[in-house]
Amino acid sequence: MTVNTAALITEDELDILEEFLFSPAVSEEALDLIGAHGLLCAINISPVAVPEAEWLELIFDGEPKWASAAQKEQIVGLLRKLYNTISNDLYSDQEILLPCELTLEPEEDEELTEITLWAQSFMEGVFIREDDWFGQEEEEVAGLLLPIMVASDLFEDSEITDIRKDRALSEEMCAQIPEVLIDLYLHFHAPEK
Repeated sequence: MTVNTAALITEDELDILEEFLFSPAVSEEALDLIGAHGLLCAINISPVAVPEAEWLELIFDGEPKWASAAQKEQIVGLLRKLYNTISNDLYSDQEILLPCELTLEPEEDEELTEITLWAQSFMEGVFIREDDWFGQEEEEVAGLLLPIMVASDLFEDSEITDIRKDRALSEEMCAQIPEVLIDLYLHFHAPEK
C-alpha cells in the first residue's frame, strides 16, 4: 500500500484542526484534537468498519455551526487526513505518535491528564462496536486493551483500580500504549500466519 504523502496530515493542519475543535462553532461536548485522535485510533483498529458520518458525529457531538461550505469541506478534509495518517502508520507497522504525554501525572491546572482524555475517547470508539471487539477472543482483546483501560479511568473493577494505585505500574502501562495500538491492529487485521 503506497500512500500519497499529500493524504497525510501536517503539523500546520493539525493546528488548524485543533483551533476549530476549540472554537465556539462546535458543541462544548465535542472532542478536542487529543480526543479526536483517540477515537480515530479506535475506529482504524475496529474489527468492523465504522461509517465516516458516525465518527464525525461523535467528534463534533452534533453538527458544527459552519461559517461556510468551504470551512466544512476544509475541516472534514483535515479529519479525513488525520484518519488516513493513523491508518497509514498502523498499516506500515509504525509506532503511532500520540498527541499527548504518556503519563498519568497531571499538570498543575489539569483535572484529567491528556492521556486519560485520549484513552476515554479511544474507549468510546471501542464501545460503539463493543460486540465486534470482544465477540471472538474476549480475554485476549481485554488483555491487549488493559493499558488503555487503565489510562482511561473509566473502569471500576479491582484489577484496574489496583493498577492505577500503583503509580510505577500505571506509568509503565501508559508507556506501552503506542505498542499496544499496533498489537491490536495486527490482532484484528493481520491474517493468521
